[in-house]
Formats: sequence, structure tokens, C-alpha cells
Amino acid sequence: MSDDEYGGGGGDSYDYGGGGFGEETFDQDYDFAQQEGEGGDGDVTMNGTGEGGDANGDAQPASGGAGPDAGAVPERQPNKERITTPYLTKYERARILGTRALQISMNAPILVPLDGETDALQIAIKELSQRKIPLIIRRYLPDGSFEDWRVSELICD
Repeated sequence: MSDDEYGGGGGDSYDYGGGGFGEETFDQDYDFAQQEGEGGDGDVTMNGTGEGGDANGDAQPASGGAGPDAGAVPERQPNKERITTPYLTKYERARILGTRALQISMNAPILVPLDGETDALQIAIKELSQRKIPLIIRRYLPDGSFEDWRVSELICD
């Protein structure tokens, strides 16, 4: 069964008559500086945010922006006043092992002696068991603050 039998338009008589992309297609007055993130008066905008607005063009942020500390950096909880659990969750464990295995596979220094292991994930598991992974977990709290935990400080079973 071919395309010609049911009128699919795949025959040799089909000729594309559309225009091509020549020099006449492009606008000669297009300002490439606008595409690079520079404003009309030379101000550079960063991360898609323009003057007086969010990246989506809103004048006020989606969180309301009514408070005096709207848009402020979340507070860091002091290490002695931690309120989250000292146990490493299974989700944190998975992310830590995956991140560290990726680092090892990209030739990051290995912090434990190897006993013939060549798999990056097995090396990361060995580093976790010996508490040698040099990563920090940031746990966000409902009030907008966060706690930073070193992997060596967490209890992992």
C-alpha cells in the first residue's frame, strides 16, 4: 500500500512552493541587544527579570509581596537549635548517593580506600558508610527558614 493509493500526497507531483529562508526573510532593523538581555537604555537584566517585575512580567511577586521582608533570603537556623530529625531519609540518601556517584564518575577525588570497586555507586555507598561524603543537605522549614546538615552528622542505617 503506497501513499498514492489513498491520496496521502506522497507522489512526485507534489511541489513545495513555499518561500525559503533568504536574507529578505530577516528584519534588518532587529536589535540583537534586546535578545541578549540588555534594556533599551543599556541596563542589563538578569535571569529574565526586567525592571519592576518578575520573570513572568508581574509587578508584584506571586507570594503577595505585602510584607516588608518579601523576597528576603530565608534565615539559616543555627546548628545548635536544629528542629528537624537527625536521621537521613531514604529520599536524601538516594539523592546523596546519586550526586556523589555522578561526581565520582566525573573523576572527583575518592575519599575512601578502594578494595577493587570500580562502580561509582558502590564507591559512593562505601563513602556514605564511612561518613566521608563532602556534601551538605539543606532542609527547608515551613516558616521559610532552613537547616544545613553535613552528611557526616546524620544518622544513616
